[in-house]
Amino acid sequence: MKKLLLTGFEPFLSFPMNPTMQVVEKLDGSVIGDYLICGKILSVNFNASGEELIGHINKENPDAVLSLGLAGGRYKMTPERVALNVKDGEPDNEGHQPIDETIEVAGPPAYFSTLPIREMVNRLTNVGLPAAISNSAGTYLCNNVMYAGLHWAAQYKPGMPSGFLHIPASFELAVQHGKIPGWPLDELLKGVQVCIETLSD
Repeated sequence: MKKLLLTGFEPFLSFPMNPTMQVVEKLDGSVIGDYLICGKILSVNFNASGEELIGHINKENPDAVLSLGLAGGRYKMTPERVALNVKDGEPDNEGHQPIDETIEVAGPPAYFSTLPIREMVNRLTNVGLPAAISNSAGTYLCNNVMYAGLHWAAQYKPGMPSGFLHIPASFELAVQHGKIPGWPLDELLKGVQVCIETLSD
Protein backbone atom coordinates (compact mmCIF):
# COMPACT_ATOMS: atom_id res chain seq x y z
CA MET A 1 0.00 0.00 0.00
CA LYS A 2 1.15 3.50 -0.78
CA LYS A 3 1.63 6.15 1.92
CA LEU A 4 0.48 9.77 1.98
CA LEU A 5 2.03 12.31 4.32
CA LEU A 6 -0.74 14.62 5.52
CA THR A 7 0.34 17.69 7.49
CA GLY A 8 -1.45 20.43 9.42
CA PHE A 9 -0.40 23.37 11.57
CA GLU A 10 -0.64 24.36 15.21
CA PRO A 11 -2.74 27.44 16.17
CA PHE A 12 -1.37 30.83 15.09
CA LEU A 13 -2.01 34.58 15.05
CA SER A 14 -5.59 35.34 16.16
CA PHE A 15 -6.78 31.74 15.81
CA PRO A 16 -6.92 29.97 19.20
CA MET A 17 -7.31 26.59 17.52
CA ASN A 18 -6.48 25.15 14.11
CA PRO A 19 -8.90 22.73 12.43
CA THR A 20 -6.09 21.34 10.30
CA MET A 21 -4.75 19.74 13.50
CA GLN A 22 -8.11 18.07 14.12
CA VAL A 23 -8.40 16.83 10.54
CA VAL A 24 -4.87 15.42 10.50
CA GLU A 25 -5.26 13.75 13.89
CA LYS A 26 -8.58 12.14 12.88
CA LEU A 27 -7.26 10.85 9.54
CA ASP A 28 -3.86 9.66 10.82
CA GLY A 29 -3.58 5.90 10.39
CA SER A 30 -6.67 5.59 8.18
CA VAL A 31 -6.75 4.21 4.65
CA ILE A 32 -8.18 6.43 1.91
CA GLY A 33 -8.15 5.04 -1.61
CA ASP A 34 -4.74 3.50 -2.16
CA TYR A 35 -3.09 5.51 0.63
CA LEU A 36 -2.26 4.83 4.25
CA ILE A 37 -2.40 8.26 5.88
CA CYS A 38 0.55 9.40 7.99
CA GLY A 39 -0.48 12.58 9.83
CA LYS A 40 1.96 15.13 11.25
CA ILE A 41 1.58 18.60 12.79
CA LEU A 42 4.03 21.35 11.84
CA SER A 43 5.03 24.38 13.86
CA VAL A 44 4.16 27.91 12.75
CA ASN A 45 7.81 28.83 12.52
CA PHE A 46 9.45 30.21 9.37
CA ASN A 47 12.84 28.78 10.30
CA ALA A 48 11.65 25.32 11.30
CA SER A 49 8.48 24.32 9.43
CA GLY A 50 10.12 23.51 6.10
CA GLU A 51 12.80 21.43 7.79
CA GLU A 52 10.12 19.65 9.83
CA LEU A 53 8.27 18.72 6.64
CA ILE A 54 11.45 17.44 4.98
CA GLY A 55 12.31 15.49 8.13
CA HIS A 56 8.94 13.74 7.98
CA ILE A 57 9.40 13.02 4.27
CA ASN A 58 12.83 11.51 4.85
CA LYS A 59 11.58 9.40 7.74
CA GLU A 60 8.27 8.21 6.26
CA ASN A 61 9.28 7.99 2.57
CA PRO A 62 5.74 8.84 1.38
CA ASP A 63 4.42 8.39 -2.14
CA ALA A 64 2.56 11.71 -1.95
CA VAL A 65 2.41 14.80 0.26
CA LEU A 66 -0.66 16.89 1.01
CA SER A 67 -0.24 19.80 3.41
CA LEU A 68 -3.24 21.55 4.93
CA GLY A 69 -3.52 25.12 6.12
CA LEU A 70 -6.24 27.25 7.66
CA ALA A 71 -7.54 30.10 5.54
CA GLY A 72 -9.57 31.95 8.16
CA GLY A 73 -12.17 33.97 6.29
CA ARG A 74 -12.47 31.77 3.21
CA TYR A 75 -15.70 29.87 2.69
CA LYS A 76 -14.34 27.43 0.07
CA MET A 77 -11.74 24.67 0.01
CA THR A 78 -8.92 25.96 -2.15
CA PRO A 79 -6.11 23.79 -3.56
CA GLU A 80 -3.14 26.03 -4.24
CA ARG A 81 -1.66 26.33 -7.72
CA VAL A 82 1.68 28.05 -7.02
CA ALA A 83 4.26 28.32 -4.23
CA LEU A 84 6.58 31.35 -4.32
CA ASN A 85 10.21 31.43 -3.20
CA VAL A 86 9.62 34.13 -0.62
CA LYS A 87 8.92 34.52 3.10
CA ASP A 88 6.93 37.57 4.14
CA GLY A 89 3.97 38.37 6.34
CA GLU A 90 2.81 38.48 9.92
CA PRO A 91 5.10 37.28 12.72
CA ASP A 92 5.23 33.52 13.26
CA ASN A 93 4.66 31.91 16.64
CA GLU A 94 8.24 32.71 17.64
CA GLY A 95 7.79 36.40 16.79
CA HIS A 96 9.97 36.17 13.67
CA GLN A 97 8.75 38.37 10.82
CA PRO A 98 10.77 37.99 7.60
CA ILE A 99 10.44 40.63 4.91
CA ASP A 100 11.09 39.70 1.28
CA GLU A 101 13.35 36.77 2.26
CA THR A 102 13.95 33.85 -0.08
CA ILE A 103 13.14 30.34 1.07
CA GLU A 104 15.86 28.69 -1.04
CA VAL A 105 18.64 30.98 -2.29
CA ALA A 106 19.44 28.72 -5.24
CA GLY A 107 15.81 27.67 -5.80
CA PRO A 108 13.55 28.73 -8.68
CA PRO A 109 11.18 31.68 -8.20
CA ALA A 110 8.16 29.40 -7.93
CA TYR A 111 6.82 25.85 -8.19
CA PHE A 112 3.49 24.66 -9.53
CA SER A 113 1.58 22.13 -7.45
CA THR A 114 1.92 18.57 -8.70
CA LEU A 115 -1.47 17.58 -7.28
CA PRO A 116 -4.50 17.17 -9.61
CA ILE A 117 -5.97 20.43 -8.34
CA ARG A 118 -8.57 20.93 -11.10
CA GLU A 119 -9.95 17.43 -10.61
CA MET A 120 -9.96 17.97 -6.84
CA VAL A 121 -12.09 21.09 -7.23
CA ASN A 122 -14.43 19.35 -9.67
CA ARG A 123 -15.00 16.44 -7.32
CA LEU A 124 -15.47 18.67 -4.29
CA THR A 125 -18.14 20.70 -6.04
CA ASN A 126 -19.76 17.51 -7.38
CA VAL A 127 -20.32 16.30 -3.80
CA GLY A 128 -21.72 19.68 -2.75
CA LEU A 129 -18.64 21.22 -1.13
CA PRO A 130 -17.69 24.77 -2.22
CA ALA A 131 -14.23 24.78 -3.82
CA ALA A 132 -12.01 26.77 -6.16
CA ILE A 133 -8.39 26.83 -7.25
CA SER A 134 -6.32 29.50 -5.50
CA ASN A 135 -3.52 30.86 -7.65
CA SER A 136 -1.15 31.71 -4.81
CA ALA A 137 -0.44 30.20 -1.40
CA GLY A 138 0.55 33.68 -0.21
CA THR A 139 3.91 34.27 1.46
CA TYR A 140 3.22 33.07 5.01
CA LEU A 141 3.83 29.63 6.52
CA CYS A 142 1.54 27.75 4.15
CA ASN A 143 3.52 28.93 1.15
CA ASN A 144 6.76 28.22 3.03
CA VAL A 145 5.81 24.58 3.56
CA MET A 146 4.35 24.10 0.07
CA TYR A 147 7.55 25.42 -1.51
CA ALA A 148 9.75 23.25 0.73
CA GLY A 149 7.89 20.08 -0.24
CA LEU A 150 7.94 20.82 -3.96
CA HIS A 151 11.61 21.84 -3.87
CA TRP A 152 12.54 18.56 -2.15
CA ALA A 153 10.49 16.51 -4.60
CA ALA A 154 12.00 18.28 -7.60
CA GLN A 155 15.49 17.35 -6.38
CA TYR A 156 15.03 13.88 -4.95
CA LYS A 157 11.70 12.33 -6.03
CA PRO A 158 10.30 14.08 -9.12
CA GLY A 159 7.39 11.67 -9.49
CA MET A 160 6.02 12.34 -6.01
CA PRO A 161 2.81 14.43 -6.03
CA SER A 162 3.07 17.30 -3.58
CA GLY A 163 1.00 20.36 -2.83
CA PHE A 164 -1.20 22.36 -0.51
CA LEU A 165 -4.87 22.68 0.37
CA HIS A 166 -6.32 25.60 2.29
CA ILE A 167 -9.46 24.81 4.29
CA PRO A 168 -12.00 27.13 5.96
CA ALA A 169 -12.39 27.43 9.69
CA SER A 170 -14.45 24.91 11.62
CA PHE A 171 -17.69 26.06 13.26
CA GLU A 172 -15.96 25.76 16.63
CA LEU A 173 -13.18 28.12 15.59
CA ALA A 174 -15.62 30.50 13.85
CA VAL A 175 -17.62 30.84 17.07
CA GLN A 176 -14.47 31.46 19.14
CA HIS A 177 -13.07 33.96 16.65
CA GLY A 178 -16.33 35.77 16.00
CA LYS A 179 -15.52 37.29 12.60
CA ILE A 180 -15.01 34.42 10.15
CA PRO A 181 -17.25 31.85 8.45
CA GLY A 182 -17.02 28.18 9.39
CA TRP A 183 -17.78 24.68 8.21
CA PRO A 184 -18.82 21.62 10.24
CA LEU A 185 -15.72 19.58 11.07
CA ASP A 186 -17.28 16.52 9.41
CA GLU A 187 -17.51 18.45 6.13
CA LEU A 188 -13.87 19.54 6.40
CA LEU A 189 -12.92 15.90 6.91
CA LYS A 190 -15.05 14.85 3.96
CA GLY A 191 -13.42 17.47 1.74
CA VAL A 192 -9.90 16.36 2.57
CA GLN A 193 -10.90 12.73 2.01
CA VAL A 194 -12.34 13.62 -1.40
CA CYS A 195 -9.07 15.31 -2.37
CA ILE A 196 -7.03 12.28 -1.29
CA GLU A 197 -9.39 9.92 -3.15
CA THR A 198 -8.95 12.07 -6.25
CA LEU A 199 -5.18 11.83 -5.94
CA SER A 200 -5.46 8.07 -5.41
CA ASP A 201 -7.48 7.66 -8.59
